[in-house]
Amino acid sequence: MRMKSSYIVVIAILVVVALAFTIGSLSGDGKPKADAKAAQAKASQLPTVQVLVAQETLHDYTVTIRGRTEAARSVVVRSESAGTVAQTPAVEGSFVRKGQVLCRLNVDARQAAVDQARALVRSRQLTRQASTDLAAKGYRSQTQVLQDQANLDNAQATLRQAEVALEQMNIRAPFDGVFDKRDAEVGAYLAPGQSCGSMIELNPILIVGDLPELETSRLRVGATASAKLLDGKVLSGRVRYVAREADAQTRTYHVEVTASNPSLAVRSGLSATVRILTGQGPAHLVPVSTLVLDAAGRQGVRHVQGDNVVAFSPVNVIEETPQGVWVSGLSGAVKVITVGQSYVAEGQKVQIGASR
Repeated sequence: MRMKSSYIVVIAILVVVALAFTIGSLSGDGKPKADAKAAQAKASQLPTVQVLVAQETLHDYTVTIRGRTEAARSVVVRSESAGTVAQTPAVEGSFVRKGQVLCRLNVDARQAAVDQARALVRSRQLTRQASTDLAAKGYRSQTQVLQDQANLDNAQATLRQAEVALEQMNIRAPFDGVFDKRDAEVGAYLAPGQSCGSMIELNPILIVGDLPELETSRLRVGATASAKLLDGKVLSGRVRYVAREADAQTRTYHVEVTASNPSLAVRSGLSATVRILTGQGPAHLVPVSTLVLDAAGRQGVRHVQGDNVVAFSPVNVIEETPQGVWVSGLSGAVKVITVGQSYVAEGQKVQIGASR
């Protein structure tokens, strides 16, 4: 059957319209796809970095130095008189109280001198009393009474001198502490000024160290401090002394921290890591691997700003911990570059591969 010509015209028009729509849709979709592919290619050319979002935290500012424990006082106890050592009551290395006898010398004739002086004092007292009674009755002049009083005063002074000489036979501890070393044994002769032994005071104990000159302005007497010994023991104390003059060789300043040591368990001469609190302020905890140097040699971190552009910020290391380093110099939440920080530069645009 032959189709009418009018039908053929209508069908032809419909085919043409369909072809036009098809071609238009194809040409319209191609442009966005091309733009997307171009943008993706451009992004793929940017370096990829990984970042860590470090939050701002209030943290203690500290100064850390290497130090050692030291006796608060160390004294060589010397003889004030001459004599032979008769006894050594104090055990070497033991704790002794103030006034305890460390070495005792032979008294020789010193006890007899004391007895003689005491007898003379009693005689002078009787003479003075008799003169006073006679003067009251008018049988003795006031001058004689004054002379007898002077004689009594002289006898009392002689007695005190003899008693001091006798007491000097006992060489005593000048303070509570440890009789660390004996220098004289029984039978040894000590001349005036020769040593009986050494004493040290371990409670409180000192932790001493040397402070770099750049840190001296941050430190003050009375600041809280802690010292960690090699065995893990931690001592708490306060700064008692900061030198005003630097060591001529090292250009450092001597620092002393006092800490309680009631059991005397901490000995003198132990190595310690001393942390001294200098204040509080904002800080960020970052991995130690993120610390880099810029072209000027400043230590800092590279981080990503809001427009994915790399920036550099100089920082000061406050404290090193197993979790990372606490630094100051940053503000607010910072996207610190943890991977790729050594291969990008300030002002360069990057893409973030992963965050944590």
